[in-house]
Amino acid sequence: MYPHERSLVARLKDEPFALIGINSDEDLEKLKGTLKAENISWRSFWNGPKGTSGPISTSWGVSSWPTIYVLDETGTIRFINVREQKLDEAVDTLLAELKAKRSDGK
Repeated sequence: MYPHERSLVARLKDEPFALIGINSDEDLEKLKGTLKAENISWRSFWNGPKGTSGPISTSWGVSSWPTIYVLDETGTIRFINVREQKLDEAVDTLLAELKAKRSDGK
C-alpha cells in the first residue's frame, strides 16, 4: 500500500489531511530501514515488540492487518477498511464536507 499512500500524501500536501501509520514489525531496527527504503514521509508509529498484538492495535481492537480508519476533523471514525480508489473517495468526501462547513462559517 505504500505507493498509494505516498501518492495520497503528495496529492493532499496542501490540504488539512494527515496520514498516520501503525507498523506491526516486531524488530524496530528493521522497521527503521523499511521506512527509509520505502520513503515513508508521514508519521508512522511502532506497535512494539509484540507486533500485531502490541498496545496500539490492542487498544483500537485491530485484529487484521492492514486495518484502515478514516477519521473526520472531530476524530470520529467515518470509514473503515477502504482501500485504493475508495480510500481516495472517502478522504475527498471528508475534505469537501470540511470545506463546506468552513464556507458556511461553522
